[in-house]
Amino acid sequence: MGDMKYLELHGDRMAYRDEGAGEALLLIHGMAGSSDTWRAVLPRLAKKYRVIAPDLLGHGQSAKPRGDYSLGAFAVWLRDFLDELGVSQVTVVGQSLGGGVAMQFVYQHPDYCRRLVLIASGGLGPDVGLILRLLSAPGAEFVLPIIAPRPVLRVGDKLRSWLGSAGIHSPRGAELWTAYSSLSDRHTRQSFLKTLRSVVDYRGQSVSALNRLQVAADLPVMAIWGDKDGIIPVDHAYAAHEARADTRLEVLPGIGHFPQVEAPMEVIDLIEDFIATTETPAIPSAETKV
Repeated sequence: MGDMKYLELHGDRMAYRDEGAGEALLLIHGMAGSSDTWRAVLPRLAKKYRVIAPDLLGHGQSAKPRGDYSLGAFAVWLRDFLDELGVSQVTVVGQSLGGGVAMQFVYQHPDYCRRLVLIASGGLGPDVGLILRLLSAPGAEFVLPIIAPRPVLRVGDKLRSWLGSAGIHSPRGAELWTAYSSLSDRHTRQSFLKTLRSVVDYRGQSVSALNRLQVAADLPVMAIWGDKDGIIPVDHAYAAHEARADTRLEVLPGIGHFPQVEAPMEVIDLIEDFIATTETPAIPSAETKV
């Protein structure tokens, strides 16, 4: 991928990738992730489209202030970010937490959205992996520095490098390790917990965005899921299809929670086909509306 770009938004540094030209795609990563999660799909998508992939506030190389990490706050932040870039309309692609943010963005700012792609998305049912439920509990801020200390992560990085050199590589495992590694940083840890607790409690996901799918009835929607997702079960993909019968549903056999790194070519082909088969007319921007 190309170099990271930066801008200041409401006094906070924002890191993002912006590659290609043409119709715009907005790629929204998941919890404890960053724009790097799109590394296997972004370069090819950028051959046909302008692909914009931010590090959400509190994640990656973006600022990690004390503040609001709710879905609604992320949606407003993304709208202002697109305004800064002069982008009035996008196909929104969200993975995991990013899917929940994407549905909230569609709900709050429908004029910006041409299509919605949900990849292993949060916000479509209560089920979520046990580890996230445990980390949402009070006291997790005291446990995380113990289970994710820097010395352990350095050893883990060396082990992962050795396994990679030996030809033993799991994209799913690598993505999980990257997310886990980010929690060794105190500010990232604090932002992670605020974000997590805004959408998850000990019972599971506490926010449902299913009704967001029904608001924009003309918006083309596609859900991509792995049938081996151990974090957000594939049942949630079927829930999206039940909420919106015209949702295009694509279930990938043998794939876990990160289709974009586990099966990048399939994800690229699905997104390109979805765009090609759902040519939506551009909605006039705010500046051109009468």
